Amino acid sequence: MSFETISVIGLGYIGLPTAAMFASRKKKVIGVDINEHAVKTINQGKIHIVEPELDMIVHAAVKEGYLKAVSVPEKADAFLIAVPTPFLSCNKNEVPQPDLSYIESACQAIAPVLRKGNLIILESTSPVGTTEKMAEWLAKGRPDLSFPHDSGENADINVAHCPERVLPGHVVRELVENDRVIGGLTQKCSERSIELYKTFVQGECVVTNARTAEMAKLTENSSRDVQIAFANELSLICDKLDINVWELITLANRHPRVNILQPGPGVGGHCIAVDPWFIVSKTPEEAKIIHTARKVNENKPEWVINKTKIMLSDYLQENTHKTASDVKIACYGLAFKPDIDDLRESPALYIANSIASMHSGTVYAVEPNVKSMKDGSELTLVPFEKAKEIADIHILLVDHRDFKLTKNNSKYIIDTKGVWK
Repeated sequence: MSFETISVIGLGYIGLPTAAMFASRKKKVIGVDINEHAVKTINQGKIHIVEPELDMIVHAAVKEGYLKAVSVPEKADAFLIAVPTPFLSCNKNEVPQPDLSYIESACQAIAPVLRKGNLIILESTSPVGTTEKMAEWLAKGRPDLSFPHDSGENADINVAHCPERVLPGHVVRELVENDRVIGGLTQKCSERSIELYKTFVQGECVVTNARTAEMAKLTENSSRDVQIAFANELSLICDKLDINVWELITLANRHPRVNILQPGPGVGGHCIAVDPWFIVSKTPEEAKIIHTARKVNENKPEWVINKTKIMLSDYLQENTHKTASDVKIACYGLAFKPDIDDLRESPALYIANSIASMHSGTVYAVEPNVKSMKDGSELTLVPFEKAKEIADIHILLVDHRDFKLTKNNSKYIIDTKGVWK
């Protein structure tokens, strides 16, 4: 069965670009999302997220009739599931457990429109074993169809896992150029998945089993988390020993076999701050380094908040005519990484909100990629130049390219990225 109509379930930071890439290759694409605003925006040929080049591709795809967004799934030849996989709520000292309800809901939604010959690919980053569980959920919803876990190569429906592995801000290019890891529940599932992705993927499609494909994505991001934790731990040590951590790392990296990453205010985003917990929750006794690294990075925002409290105290001691409510604090950057609008799991946003909650004075936020804050936020969004002039204390949290900072502006500076010249 050829792939003429493709359905993408979830039109967020991964789903929409993926849908757009298929549509740009003249495939009929049906995007599905429960967010009515997203559906309406996309059908107008616009996008509801910030991603370079994506707006032009979506506009052309909608205008030419290759892409449409709906709230309820329709029949298609292939279904790609790209929905969130967050955590279940837990106490602070407990290991977070994955919430697979979005994947299960997606399965329930597409089950009524499935037909023999369909291919279903899970792109959502998931704990090991989720693809097999997805096949079971689908089989429960459609007992009249056979699936790989009970019929093997002869199954009516093919199922595979192919994790996304793109960098926000470069998604369009990396969707095309990056290699893909494809884990089918059978060999036929993998082969058909390759056929589908080769519609636009120029990178190599590497075949493995579903469990290894799931673990590959978790391993990639856990590796990054461990490396960042080392850099963040160095920053704590250097602060205590009065050493410039960025100079230290620059010197250490002159060794031909050393490549230390840069420290920051913590780790955010939907991948690196989340995926390691999927490993720890499955194998808590074995994942000791991964667990420790996650805790180091989780605790870094609290360190920044404490540094802010100390700086506020120092400022008041040197400016005795002022009270705490007179002191204006500016937080530069809220996104989880530079030059995007993505606030998911952002340590910068957490730090800024925490400071706003504890501080009796005004806390300004400078985030050029976000137009407004959610209702109830105590942060006041202001332009960069205004914050630089009116704030008494400056906290650099994200190194957006628009931020041109010099230490001449103030001596009350907390630079978590080492870019304040």
